[in-house]
Amino acid sequence: MLDQYHRSIDYARISVTDRCNLRCIYCMPKEGVTSTPHQEILTYDEICQICEMFAELGISKIKITGGEPLVRKNLNRLVSDLKKIKGIEKVTLTTNGLLLGEQMDSLVQAGIDGINISLDALDDEIYKDITGCKAVTKVRGSLAAAMTFKNIKLKVNCVPIKGINDEEIVRLASLAKENTIWVRFIEMMPIGLGQQFEAYSEAELVTILEEKLGELIPHTGKQGNGPARYYRISGFVGEIGFISALSHRFCSDCNRIRLTSTGFLKTCLQYEQGVELKPLLRKGADKELLKEVICKTIYDKPLQHHFERRENCSLRSEKMFEIGG
Repeated sequence: MLDQYHRSIDYARISVTDRCNLRCIYCMPKEGVTSTPHQEILTYDEICQICEMFAELGISKIKITGGEPLVRKNLNRLVSDLKKIKGIEKVTLTTNGLLLGEQMDSLVQAGIDGINISLDALDDEIYKDITGCKAVTKVRGSLAAAMTFKNIKLKVNCVPIKGINDEEIVRLASLAKENTIWVRFIEMMPIGLGQQFEAYSEAELVTILEEKLGELIPHTGKQGNGPARYYRISGFVGEIGFISALSHRFCSDCNRIRLTSTGFLKTCLQYEQGVELKPLLRKGADKELLKEVICKTIYDKPLQHHFERRENCSLRSEKMFEIGG
């Protein structure tokens, strides 16, 4: 599936819930939010119907996100059903890891291909300051459980925030020294609560890491579904990655779309362009009509974001926990 700028769109991020069991300071208010009523959330069967159409249009990779996807019951069933769809080559998951340890076996049995664990600190107090929960030991246990499955590609995602988890950057990167994992540093996006924090640029992070760990050697091959740039460090088993949407805008190579938990097909993280698929689906719209709507929406995907000049942008009201990252 090509958009109007001839980019091949083959990757869909699908949020299955806006609920989360953490309160990360850059994502969700401490007091929480009013969750979307369950009847407004797409059912697993509806998600699979949409993904069947995605696959027929050329989408081959699915990332399950939230909120926190593992708070939704029987997620392994969705993974299993998605894996059965002709044309879907990979199904992966992004999670905060709190519930992963107890669900890891069922996810592997369902056929999960890869798991990303969001982890912004290894220190328990710093982790609590960021997430509102003193639970880093449990997350590290989930990480250890995941590492026992050698065929599952495992990534750790960190959002570095100046003045908050500065001292954790090198510690987190060092997880890749003796473990076959990919530690990625994600640039803070100026969306929702994230606007109030100061982010590290990729260049700043490279300087910090090279000073403590040695030269970062660019990896020329592709390591995942998305735009991360990867580096090797001498003596490390795993690799270090950067997802830098602001300092290294990668819009020209963007290959993704997003489906929110309520069925809104979103083609760019910043803009309001997209289409509500749930009303069409629940009114029994013809499959070919739905595919035509999806195809047109993807074709109209914006050329690039303009987070650097937000006042000129047309934004939807979602927060990151609603969009699915």
